[in-house]
Amino acid sequence: MKLKRDFYERTDVVSIAKDLLGKTIITSINGQYTAGRITELEAYAGRDDKACHANDGLRTKRTEVMYGRGGMAYVYLCYGIHHLFNVVTNSEGLADAILIRAIEPLEGLDIMQVRRKKQKLDKTLSSGPGTLSAALGIKTKMHYGTDLLGDTIWIDEERCVPKEDIIVSTRIGVDYAEEDALKPWRFYIRDSKWVSKKLTEDRGIG
Repeated sequence: MKLKRDFYERTDVVSIAKDLLGKTIITSINGQYTAGRITELEAYAGRDDKACHANDGLRTKRTEVMYGRGGMAYVYLCYGIHHLFNVVTNSEGLADAILIRAIEPLEGLDIMQVRRKKQKLDKTLSSGPGTLSAALGIKTKMHYGTDLLGDTIWIDEERCVPKEDIIVSTRIGVDYAEEDALKPWRFYIRDSKWVSKKLTEDRGIG
């Protein structure tokens, strides 16, 4: 069953991120159905977070969807190569979002391999924010602003991860954010191999 709007419209982006971990992203694009379990993600706040594209009211054509209601897709092109998929959260005007960084493929593996031009199934198929979007068929122009309560991209509410199995770290690639680069807002599943980068020493939240 799809997550409902009130799941996304809660005020604490970090809590929502932890709750999203383990849930299933599903896409139905051009008649092709794919699904993957969320294994890694990062939280971003629209206020007091220099790592966020919409920090403290920064508003551009690219970030406009972040100011909409929770439960929309914020998809942007990174380095002119990778499409990155984010889940918009909180109330309209507040611009919080969660970057999905990795998934464990569950359904439509053959479709994902074709999209990724992969001959064999391994973690490189979808362990990274750009690769998972490619595997799921998510692209900027097609899916920017997609309602996650619709029938193109949605997230299933059934799965969750026990607190003791959630590992916490700082976010990746946000050194420019000064002191906010140190926020412990990246989370991943402890024993999953479908993670882009693991800590040398696990730091759980349980």
